[in-house]
Amino acid sequence: MVGSGSMKSTKFYGSLAYHQMLGNSSLVSAGFNVGWASKRIDNTKLTFPDQFDGKFFDGRLPTTVSFANLNVDYIDVQVGMNYAYFPEENVYINAGYSIHHVNRPKETFFNDLTNDGRIPMRHIGFVNAILRVADRVIINPNVYYTNQAKASELVLGVNANYKLSEFGDQQLVAGIYYRFKDAVAPMVGLELGNFKFLYSYDVTLSSLNKYNNYRGASEISIVKKGFYPSTTDRQSLCPKF
Repeated sequence: MVGSGSMKSTKFYGSLAYHQMLGNSSLVSAGFNVGWASKRIDNTKLTFPDQFDGKFFDGRLPTTVSFANLNVDYIDVQVGMNYAYFPEENVYINAGYSIHHVNRPKETFFNDLTNDGRIPMRHIGFVNAILRVADRVIINPNVYYTNQAKASELVLGVNANYKLSEFGDQQLVAGIYYRFKDAVAPMVGLELGNFKFLYSYDVTLSSLNKYNNYRGASEISIVKKGFYPSTTDRQSLCPKF
């Protein structure tokens, strides 16, 4: 299938979550996300393999490809849980697990009996921590894994913040991430007040490095941090990084 097809996609989603403290140093959260998705295509702007005349794809030639419909509408459901553990102000650990497309909605424009066109469930899990290991040093190790159908991704990484000022409003950031059997991404940055400026670069380690000479993609991020107002009657022990 060749061409843009002028596919239009419209989605509306809403989320709801519940948080429950477990004592003064643990928090468990559960939530779900439900949405409606609609996709439409214009088949007059598409060409197919049997319309290839030897040099070009000619949309005026007849084709054996037929669509069951030109628009698809479906309900999509996601669920997830998160657990956070903060036994003292220098330690914060959390882990989460979620499933996307729980109801396996059908998304196909064809009437193919060999493939029901349903979106496979996607599983996502992560574990990360924020640990103050010295007066001026905070490290953030993390692991991320996702799987959908026969595709999977595993990312492991760690970054560290070094305070350049007494109150931590200026920090040097550095880290490295490894995408299993694919790439390694070093990262450096600077934190100034509520803003964090980061630069990372992917170095290709897979067999694709024969074609791109290990050169991957550069990424620049600007992050603005928000803070909850201070309170004297807090009921849980919060990290003070």
